[in-house]
Amino acid sequence: MAKPMTKTQLVAALAEEMGSDKKTASAALDAITGVITKEVSDGGAVTIPGVGKFYLRERPERMVRNPATGEQIKKEADKVVKVTVAKALKDAANG
Repeated sequence: MAKPMTKTQLVAALAEEMGSDKKTASAALDAITGVITKEVSDGGAVTIPGVGKFYLRERPERMVRNPATGEQIKKEADKVVKVTVAKALKDAANG
């Protein structure tokens, strides 16, 4: 498995694709990240065509097991960010 792309590498690749400088590409990436973070944390969802959908899911209170002791404990209800990958990206990854 290849190493994950770092933010610096992503900004450089984005700048090349956009035909602009790294400062502009970094600002664009930060803006996209900010919009997604704000929308999802407010309970909304963001769909990036060809990539996927980011959304917030609430998990109910439940019983979980401590793996070290085997003890059952109650875990409070919480929220988790989920990503559903778009079919186009799945198809591209699979060949």
